[in-house]
Amino acid sequence: MDYFIISRARVDSQRDTMINIQFKGIAKHYRRRTILDGVDISLQDSQCTLLCGANGAGKTTLLKIMAGLVRPDSGTLNTGLGEMKWRRCIKALKEKAMYMHQQPYMFDASVRRNIAYALPPMLSHEDRDKRIYEALAWANLEPLATASATSLSGGEVQRVALARAWLRSPSVLLLDEPTTNMDHDARLRTHNLLRQLKDQGMAIVISSHDALQFQSLACRQLLLKDGKISPVNTITQAENVSAFPINPLQQHQQV
Repeated sequence: MDYFIISRARVDSQRDTMINIQFKGIAKHYRRRTILDGVDISLQDSQCTLLCGANGAGKTTLLKIMAGLVRPDSGTLNTGLGEMKWRRCIKALKEKAMYMHQQPYMFDASVRRNIAYALPPMLSHEDRDKRIYEALAWANLEPLATASATSLSGGEVQRVALARAWLRSPSVLLLDEPTTNMDHDARLRTHNLLRQLKDQGMAIVISSHDALQFQSLACRQLLLKDGKISPVNTITQAENVSAFPINPLQQHQQV
């Protein structure tokens, strides 16, 4: 049984999606350390959520739980059919949500072949070539199509990973520090691709310890601290500034 109520229809690369997923009471402990302490978080279509917090706050753990990759100690999931235990939704989570690692894995093959891995095997050769071409064009990777994926820069690797996500078209995209070690131009390209995915109806969650990077993209900002999630209205709230590695005032003084 599919526990997600999601309708899809592609029209001119856009899709009409209805996503309303609520995670409630998510808890996770490692040995005696509490990582997540009854976390509640909801996801909606065309919404980009910025999940902030210090290194080690539990952001990656939460993303992997929402992707069905890590089992919480407790917690429920509600998509409109009532609350259900997380373990009953693992299959649906893995099908509907996609987790992107901070350093996406690249196979020792061309960019084209790495993108092709995201396609279902039953596609005809003609349809397969068409979809790969569309993905290369979407991510502006045509000049790198035959290049070895293992020789790419960090920004180029992230674009390949986003092209695979575009092909898979998950309902939920979960990104772990997606712009780490990127230069300014690579960050702008990544932001542009993420904005397109959001506009096409995807629910996006971005984990970052640098909130300033994604202010223009995020619809809302959440802070994960001491196992709890709280909303952040402005980045300069006194109680939250210490959670971010970049202080806007200090940054201005250094320029």
